Amino acid sequence: MSFTGLDVFDRTIQLTNIWLKELMEKLGTDDRHRAYLALRSVLHALRDRLTVEEAADLAAQLPMLIRGIYYEGYHPADKPLKERHREEFLAHIREQFRKDPEVDAEAIVRAVFALLDEKITRGEIEDVRHALPRHIRELWPER
Repeated sequence: MSFTGLDVFDRTIQLTNIWLKELMEKLGTDDRHRAYLALRSVLHALRDRLTVEEAADLAAQLPMLIRGIYYEGYHPADKPLKERHREEFLAHIREQFRKDPEVDAEAIVRAVFALLDEKITRGEIEDVRHALPRHIRELWPER
């Protein structure tokens, strides 16, 4: 069954739903909006700490709809951000969940990083990890 009448759009919707479902499982939630917000906030925080070239390399491996979410609001002129510490990174996630003061930002980051680790090629993941400061890189699962 076609939702849009265009295979390329139907496929990206299907892939995005798969990613969200898998992320929901990793987060232990049945709340699709929470999974979307987790994916979006971590992708933005990650993207903003990568060089423009590395951000584009990662984007090339994302499903089209998720790539659009990834690039939403992106201003590459001042990237990468110079923040080097885990708490600064996690603060960006907490800000997106500001209505939920009990949010476990580290668990969210670890879940999204685990999803990316499963979906993106090993070489690209290694490039992304290498580009991150050590304190943020430590949130990434070991292979």
